[in-house]
Amino acid sequence: MCVGDLVEALDMTQSAVSHQLRVLRQNDLVKFRKEGKAVIYSLDDEHVNLLLQQSMCHIIHKKGADLYEE
Repeated sequence: MCVGDLVEALDMTQSAVSHQLRVLRQNDLVKFRKEGKAVIYSLDDEHVNLLLQQSMCHIIHKKGADLYEE
């Protein structure tokens, strides 16, 4: 996705999204390519995708458990 699409999807400022992308790039979690004037970001590799999927499963599991404890 390009920064503008991420800004819209995440409801964050362009500055905040750019800052987070810089941190993710510095840690080799995302990569980018230029298409004309646009810069397109994507996950660095399938390993990063797997980590994100597992993290989301963990969050859903923990939040689901919290719902039953109340």
